[in-house]
Amino acid sequence: VGSSDNVPSAAKIVNADGEDVTASYDITYANGQLVVTVNKAAIITADSDTKVYDGTPLTKGTYAVAGLQTGHTIESVTITGSQTVAGTSNNVPSAAVIKNASNEDVTASYTIKYVNGTLEVTQKPLTITADGDTKTYDGTALTKNSYTNTALATGDAIESITITGSQTVAGSSNNVPSAAVIKNGSNENVTASYNITYTNG
Repeated sequence: VGSSDNVPSAAKIVNADGEDVTASYDITYANGQLVVTVNKAAIITADSDTKVYDGTPLTKGTYAVAGLQTGHTIESVTITGSQTVAGTSNNVPSAAVIKNASNEDVTASYTIKYVNGTLEVTQKPLTITADGDTKTYDGTALTKNSYTNTALATGDAIESITITGSQTVAGSSNNVPSAAVIKNGSNENVTASYNITYTNG
């Protein structure tokens, strides 16, 4: 969008015999105006991405573009988005700079529609298994509060877990794990980023 003068000059006038009679005229030149009034539409869409929770941020700095004039290119686009824990958030494009083949900034000649992408972190599978134990009957309750687990994301640790089980007389019963609390290296609760399977001892 913009305007500029359309400037006439150096007219040449000839008669019916093809003779130059320009000097016989007192010529006044008046500028016309060339106006581009409608921006070209362009769409910039931030890419989406997904991964299983691993304790590190998911980002995606790429994008797709549609509607550019031939010879025009995107010099830069700002992509803002980050997702660390299980869940989704927007990947947001903005502030595009468009250049023509002469490296001139033509961004103002576009109406740009920005379309968000989606960043998704899915839960990490985790199995927590209560330990089993055995002993000869002695009239006191047998309990076991330890457990094993499959791999956590780097920097994460199980802060607490409830183990419920007690066997006094001869026989067997379940040792039941539940209610794990998992914290990351910044002491933030990231339990919801795990899909936990509890297995009895």
